[in-house]
Amino acid sequence: MVRLTAPARRVAAALGSVLLAGCHAVPAVPANAPPSSALGGKQPAATAATAPGLTPQQRLTTIAAGIGPVPADSTTDLSYEYLHLQTWTRTSGAIRREDLRRWRRPNGSGSDVTRHAPDVRGVDHQPTPEEQTLFTQASPTTTRYRSDLRPYLPAPLPTAPAALAGLLAPPELAAEPAYPRLLTWGVVGLAASQYLDQNERATALHVLATVPGIEYHGQTTDLAGRAGLGFRVVADRSTTTLVIDPATGEMLAAQEHVAAPRPGLFSSVLILQRGHSDADGVPPEPATALR
Repeated sequence: MVRLTAPARRVAAALGSVLLAGCHAVPAVPANAPPSSALGGKQPAATAATAPGLTPQQRLTTIAAGIGPVPADSTTDLSYEYLHLQTWTRTSGAIRREDLRRWRRPNGSGSDVTRHAPDVRGVDHQPTPEEQTLFTQASPTTTRYRSDLRPYLPAPLPTAPAALAGLLAPPELAAEPAYPRLLTWGVVGLAASQYLDQNERATALHVLATVPGIEYHGQTTDLAGRAGLGFRVVADRSTTTLVIDPATGEMLAAQEHVAAPRPGLFSSVLILQRGHSDADGVPPEPATALR
């Protein structure tokens, strides 16, 4: 019997059952990005990653090699890890829309402040920037936790991409059609659940570079208007699009549409802010505040 890690079980449950077919190795981590001469000289990674002729894997590893720190990387000693998300999630015959702000301490205590926009009937909904106004108009609900706010994966995270990939998606399923989907959403789940510092963001990008069949889709913007680079994974009758900030390596957004059995939106997440705070209920500065 295959034993899955807790994150892998969550991803597998969310994406549906898959067949087990023996043990397979995790795909090899691609080679490092090509030398700077192949990228037109000394360019910032954000620019080099858009150079013509690169494979998606080279673009991701180029970003990973050149990302810099963000201000929140220097605040990890503060008491609370902070996360601000907006999500669109398929339920039975509808799309549930939620804004979540979370404060979490290392011991699992903390709080969530959620705001729900009215559900959208049907599953063919496409999220729009205008929906953010609906969240600001919704009443907040605060939930406090004593010990059960846990990270997606316990710290410290593996520094080797292959080891991290093995925790995010079962290596036993590496030859299955669902594996690219599982691994992609394992990375999304990690980025949308806990703070990743500069090195951890780079490792996560190297993991994305191992996703079989990942495609590059050029420069794009997310629902919040932030610029990034688009990547796409088509697998297991689903299409996932990712938006990544090439300067910081942060995942900005992810969205999945499924083709069957009920075509339409399956899940969408907008990661608006990550950081740290010294007080529960107080967002770090600069904050994406909801009034």
